[in-house]
Amino acid sequence: MPDETLTKASVPALDNILGHTFKVLDDGFIRLIDYMGSDQAIVQAARISYGAGTRRLSEDRGLIRYLMRHLHTTPFEMCEIKFHVRVPMDCWRQWIRHRTASVNEYSTRYSVAIDSAQRTDRNQWRSQSSANKQGSAGFLDNAIGQDLSRAEAELHKHIRATYDQRLEAGVAREQARKDLSLSTYTEAYWKIDLHNLFHFLMLRMDAHAQLEIRSYANVIGNEIVSKWCPLAWEAFVDYRLKAIRFSRLEIEVLKYLLNANMTGAKDYLISQKLLTIDEDRTKRSREFVELQAKLKMAGFEVDWETV
Repeated sequence: MPDETLTKASVPALDNILGHTFKVLDDGFIRLIDYMGSDQAIVQAARISYGAGTRRLSEDRGLIRYLMRHLHTTPFEMCEIKFHVRVPMDCWRQWIRHRTASVNEYSTRYSVAIDSAQRTDRNQWRSQSSANKQGSAGFLDNAIGQDLSRAEAELHKHIRATYDQRLEAGVAREQARKDLSLSTYTEAYWKIDLHNLFHFLMLRMDAHAQLEIRSYANVIGNEIVSKWCPLAWEAFVDYRLKAIRFSRLEIEVLKYLLNANMTGAKDYLISQKLLTIDEDRTKRSREFVELQAKLKMAGFEVDWETV
């Protein structure tokens, strides 16, 4: 192939926010540092061609939607993006579980810890969910929250004073840090390709994700990725983020419901042990509860007690 002049993909909407600080939580942020590729890079990778301008936008959109719909993920790996983030350490623990990015984090072994810890407003203390052991449900009363926020502020102040006292006494930074609160902010550079970023956003933008990390994911998705690769973002929202996946068993239930056979659907659920009838009480499995949520999104609201 003869030599040809290539130009780096540029997305003006993204160039306009390079270095811009998006505030998250009380003292966290996300900054876009760099990016590589665009919707066109996805299309080029899929076609193994550099025929820029030879296809209509509608055809590019159709191809990207086909790739997303049929889980052809490799072309999305041709796009990469790098962020500078400030995030509480407990939230960062969840974030770093996504082991598909390149990461370089602020080191409290070499540097003094960031003098900032996430604060919780009195109306933001969430109560423990009774249905989900790892989730929350609703908020505590403001009067209780006020006491909790006051105690939190005192704890943060004491922890930081203890840390600073150790440093002033000559304690090594690697040891002085050991009692820092998990609410202490850390910073990192985080670089990831679009395919794996979509997986991160799929999990962390979900309504069941913890509020703190969901706040970061919403900014990344809605404020940055949507501008970077709008066609891929649209396909991601349509086919993954806002889509419903039905299992084999769930499809069988849908068949009964579409034929208005509620009794058949209930009997099938019982036969598959998703529902259990015991002494006139209906017990629902976790899988059944999730199915109910899917059916509601699809327009089916069934009162199984009366079926």
